[in-house]
Amino acid sequence: MELTKFGHACVRLEKDGRRLVIDPGGLTDATALEGVDAVLVTHEHFDHFSEEALRRVAEARPGLRIWTNSAVAKRLDGLGTRVVAVGEGDAFSAAGFDITVHGTWHAVIHPDVPRVPNVGFLVDGAVFHPGDALTVPDTPVGTLLLPVHAPWSTVGDLIDYLREIAPRDAYAVHDGALNDVGTAMVEGFLGERGPEVPARYRWLAPGARVRID
Repeated sequence: MELTKFGHACVRLEKDGRRLVIDPGGLTDATALEGVDAVLVTHEHFDHFSEEALRRVAEARPGLRIWTNSAVAKRLDGLGTRVVAVGEGDAFSAAGFDITVHGTWHAVIHPDVPRVPNVGFLVDGAVFHPGDALTVPDTPVGTLLLPVHAPWSTVGDLIDYLREIAPRDAYAVHDGALNDVGTAMVEGFLGERGPEVPARYRWLAPGARVRID
């Protein structure tokens, strides 16, 4: 399986000629959806979900299917059975990838900020995208897509999360608001120079590809 980073929270996974895209939002380059077979959306925030982009690609690719939570599924009304609402504990196959669903809610930003539904996706038992939450699946995770910069987390939260998940590899996502200085600061804490964490941490530039074994 090959993973391509598409800026901020979006990644594309490819296997056996099939393409699965997670969280193509308003900060995502349109090329992420080229040749896509299936899409997963963790939640409704604009940086993870672009209704316009998904409707456009759905029109161009009649075989496309989308899995997401019930709130996002309602916003894609009109696409019929091509959109499937899923929640915690569900399992399904998408474009040849085996998916399990973990988590229920977006992380708390502030008690006065309403929370929205958020589901995380574990792909082929190997790659976990938590969306905007620090969800801990009830199964081992080899590769974690780590949301490194958000109004609801601190670096300390990320260190504790990595220690709890204990993945082999962690790749930065949710980093679209970081400049080069911020990216280096985060790497200083999560990489080899920071407190001990069990994962090999890497920041990926947009368009970078890595192989997931």
